[in-house]
Amino acid sequence: MRGARRLCWFVLFLSWCGNGLASEPAIIDFRAPFHPEYSAQGMVVSQEMVASQTGAKILAQGGNAVDAAVATGFALAVTLPQAGNIGGGGFMMIYLAHEKRTVAVDYREMAPAAAHARLFVEDDVVNTDKARFSHLSAGVPGTVAGLLHVLDKYGTLPLADVMQPAIDLAEKGIEVNYPLVFSLQQAQGRLARNPASAKYFLAPDGNPPAVGTRWRQRDLAHTLRLIAARGVDGFYRGETADKLVAEMDKGRGLITHQDLANYRVVERTPVSGTYRGYDIVSMPPPSSGGVHLVQMLNILEGWDLSALGHNSASYLHRLIEAMRRAYADRSKYLGDPDFHPVPVTALIDKKYAAQLRAGINLQQASASVDIAPALQVMPESPQTTHYSVWDKKGNVVSNTYTLNFSYGSGISVPGAGFLLNNEMDDFSALAGVPNAYGLVGDEANAIAGGKRPLSSMTPTLVFKNGKPVLATGSPGGSTIITIVLQVLLNTLDFDMNIAQATAAPRIHHQWLPDTIFWETGISPDTITALRAMGHQVEATPRVIGRSQSIASDGAIRFGATDSRWPGGGAAVEPVVFTVSPGGEQ
Repeated sequence: MRGARRLCWFVLFLSWCGNGLASEPAIIDFRAPFHPEYSAQGMVVSQEMVASQTGAKILAQGGNAVDAAVATGFALAVTLPQAGNIGGGGFMMIYLAHEKRTVAVDYREMAPAAAHARLFVEDDVVNTDKARFSHLSAGVPGTVAGLLHVLDKYGTLPLADVMQPAIDLAEKGIEVNYPLVFSLQQAQGRLARNPASAKYFLAPDGNPPAVGTRWRQRDLAHTLRLIAARGVDGFYRGETADKLVAEMDKGRGLITHQDLANYRVVERTPVSGTYRGYDIVSMPPPSSGGVHLVQMLNILEGWDLSALGHNSASYLHRLIEAMRRAYADRSKYLGDPDFHPVPVTALIDKKYAAQLRAGINLQQASASVDIAPALQVMPESPQTTHYSVWDKKGNVVSNTYTLNFSYGSGISVPGAGFLLNNEMDDFSALAGVPNAYGLVGDEANAIAGGKRPLSSMTPTLVFKNGKPVLATGSPGGSTIITIVLQVLLNTLDFDMNIAQATAAPRIHHQWLPDTIFWETGISPDTITALRAMGHQVEATPRVIGRSQSIASDGAIRFGATDSRWPGGGAAVEPVVFTVSPGGEQ
């Protein structure tokens, strides 16, 4: 009977599998170099396989997508310390199937109350070391409050059950793998300068632990237990808060007990747009991701992109010019909407997109110095990680959170086992001065106490006829928005399955610097053609992002972890067969 059931599932799989997000069923060609993982049950896709498996086990225990997302988030704080975190913050998009409603949850870090516009300015020059590698660079963490908020409001399992896997991973230890060692090697010098970080992340000889080593994080396990037992108060008050504030005092940082107690999660109205019959739903400000994703799609919708050919010079020229104009607007208009009016409706208006499209020369590159923020309005953050979760009832989570840089500021909280973020660098320390990612900002993103810094994080959901068909997002600093854009275009315009859409080579342009970044796989002839059109193309290719996505045709979930870096994985919820009274399964 079991064999017959498996054969039945296989036949159903062959009839259900879709290439890309096409409405007509098609069979995935497993001879192709890239094809997704698949499941008729639930799925978790993240940058680290153990964390993905943690979330999948929560689904198998009867948890929903939110339960699994919270478990995955806390697990990543243990297994992916360079980006997974309890000392950072982020954004989460949630689709609630039974309500047919999408929620945008903002748990971005907040500036301490004592922060001010010239915090990092000395003699009219930005002190970048203070902005990036000092205690002053830490914003009030939002991750713990955000994960607990969504679990309490939209989850189904007790907090202790959802957090226990992460506690076990920290207490019992994880096996050090090559990707972890590689990331520690890249940050070794910075981590070694901070005694607590050196103790937590490096061996006694000052080097990263060897591959295969059992790595235990007992202080982090203790902090996680306090959260599991006391909820928000286990982090923002009491023992953990005391340790964090003591480290702030020692390093002349700004975060106080009152700042921690005042932290609040905000639910916001998602940014929504349409593209060729699909509904695009993404994160609103203080993320710039949703606004400019929709803005660029609006510009590109005016051309038949598929007829141009994927990653042809004509196609990429249009992408670059759309990117150039969106990032120019980002520099002027985007910031924390609780402090500065952000003209979201005007920026995502299709008439405004048509105006921008009309100004694009299809034969010649624009010069960024000639492109200014174009909206006429009345006066009035590269280490991140993303994961996507989809349960069998159709609930979906797309979550992106970060410490900003890899391993944040490199400063750990002694006795608490976690790193401080350096998100204050995501503010505009001085108008017109680029941050670590080359992004330029203005008054809308100036530093102020209690304000949330502008972000590029772009957790996104795509719907067709009211049903979710894709959840995606990526790390990558300033490149996040363009990564998500290209994943969407690859699926919606070029009918790629989600693994192909993820693996396809990417480009990036962000207005300033006026340079195109590109990946291996873009044809040399195409690069030559772009240069002939006047584009400034970086001499050598680079790696751009690491998206984590799940697509669905309504019956099957298709998951893809980005192959650009090792270590990620798509974990599926195991199918649980019931035993009938007659003993048949």
